[in-house]
Amino acid sequence: MENEQNVVIPVHKPDIKEKLFFFMSGILVSVPFTLFFSGFTDAFCVTLPLFYDQICSVVIFAPFIEEFAKVFPLFYRHGETERSIVTLAILAGLGFGVTEFVLYVFTLDVSFVSRIPAVIFHASSAGITAYGIAKKKPLRFYLVAVSLHLANNLIALLAFSLAVIPGIAVVVAAYILAWRLYNRTSENVVVQ
Repeated sequence: MENEQNVVIPVHKPDIKEKLFFFMSGILVSVPFTLFFSGFTDAFCVTLPLFYDQICSVVIFAPFIEEFAKVFPLFYRHGETERSIVTLAILAGLGFGVTEFVLYVFTLDVSFVSRIPAVIFHASSAGITAYGIAKKKPLRFYLVAVSLHLANNLIALLAFSLAVIPGIAVVVAAYILAWRLYNRTSENVVVQ
């Protein structure tokens, strides 16, 4: 019979400094991660005819890359509660969304108001994926976040005159789902 050791990992509750760290990790880790891997997919997609290359890179690959990138900083967390994992992911997603907001508004000259929902969306979709991580169902909730992101990007790419309504509907759906999932989390420690 093997000698089993019991290891006690104390419950960890992130303080304001750690929460700020995860917000910053959305900026300093998730955004460069996204840019790095998007370079590969963009190189692949550029071989497609115009418009299809946009669908390939923006609608198909970007959601998979961005949703993974936003929760990437969570992978080495131990002793976290379900709620703290989701909270830290929302903060990383918020950092990601703020960075994207700044890039779109100040470098691409996109309307300030039109980018606010995207900030909320990125925080919400990161929370959805993190809920899956906390509940040991990461792939299922990652794919939910990717699907919402894919729908959001497709609506934005098509940019037809009524795109505002379905675009807002996707953001609201992501927010409501993230809120409901957050409220289903507990202060129980997630056991690895």
